Amino acid sequence: MPDIPFGFSLPGAQPPDPSDPQQMQQFMAQLQQMFAAPGSGPVNWDLARQVAASQLSATGDPAVNILERHQVEEALRLADLWLDPVCSLPSGIRKSVAWNRNEWIYNTLDVWKKLCEPIAGRMVGAMGDLVPEEARAQLGPMQSMVATLGGALFGGQLGQAFGQLAAEVLSAGDIGLPLGPAGTAALVPSNIKAYGNGLELPEDQVRLYVALREAAHQRLFGHVPWLRAHVLSAVEAYANGITVNREAIEEAMSRVDPTDPESMQAMALEGIFTPEDTPQQKAGLARLETALALIEGWVGHVVDDAAGDRLPSVAALGEAFRRRRAAGGPAEQTFAALVGLELRPRRLREAGALWSAVTEQRGTAGRDALWDHPDLLPTDEDFADPAAFARGRSDWDISELDNLGEGPKED
Repeated sequence: MPDIPFGFSLPGAQPPDPSDPQQMQQFMAQLQQMFAAPGSGPVNWDLARQVAASQLSATGDPAVNILERHQVEEALRLADLWLDPVCSLPSGIRKSVAWNRNEWIYNTLDVWKKLCEPIAGRMVGAMGDLVPEEARAQLGPMQSMVATLGGALFGGQLGQAFGQLAAEVLSAGDIGLPLGPAGTAALVPSNIKAYGNGLELPEDQVRLYVALREAAHQRLFGHVPWLRAHVLSAVEAYANGITVNREAIEEAMSRVDPTDPESMQAMALEGIFTPEDTPQQKAGLARLETALALIEGWVGHVVDDAAGDRLPSVAALGEAFRRRRAAGGPAEQTFAALVGLELRPRRLREAGALWSAVTEQRGTAGRDALWDHPDLLPTDEDFADPAAFARGRSDWDISELDNLGEGPKED
């Protein structure tokens, strides 16, 4: 069994013992329920939630107490005050909350649906195509069981990925995507505490640094109206270029016997998605990586500027976060293997240097004005020479946007 489990399992974490009638009866009841309620899309999201909850119950999901809620609210309030002098975008926080791990899953699930369902749909469709044309008429209503099985397999695997991510993320905006409700700044106290212990840094300093990053994300996504749609459409464009490895699906399905729990446990979806090595696919991936790098680079730049001499551990925290985002954790690797998408920017340091050069050349207002329109933002090529980009755009009148047209609207 690999370190990162990709195998599908029904809620309950452990496979049933075939010699135990009670366990087998419970498993078959769950299996029957799975096929009786296929859902309306390519992913069985009810099963995904159950698997994630089961995984968290095994690893632990500490409840958020009153003191922690107060600490989160105070940290986010202070973070907004520190950001005011170094950021021309106003506060984007309408609500400050502390989430446990299950709450992070529940409150981000709507965005995950938008990101995952197109990919899952191709996988489920490919599973159905494996049934020979002449056999489909004979199967009749049984044909829907193929789609149900695919939705359950994908839902179970996503549930495992969500369970792992929920045990690692520090805030709603931790992975750079706008996952949480608009205007809601959220921290995950139990994960922040564990992360701080690993760094051997004071918990209050780690919490405030995470709050600064979350507050900066809220300002950016709250006051750049086209950005949310821009990022999500970049993910969608990348996903549209992913193809399904039919041979891998056929080989995996050949090992599955719905009446055999162990064969279901062994079913894995790793490796069934193959990105096309085409110019269009490469361009889509570059666009996504550039967008994530610019967002994360801007956040890191303004946060380090805001913390300045106020936060003793700011240098250590900034470096730790850059390494954490560049390397990715086991949960991000799980998601990458599952849907073929790495949720980390590859050029974070270059993006930070670029925003520093623009700030030095144009000031805070000039730097943040680049978010007025997507065509004003640096491109991947601009990362190579930040100073040249800053000088070249320093005299660009924002009124020239009239010639660019309007940016993409937010959904």
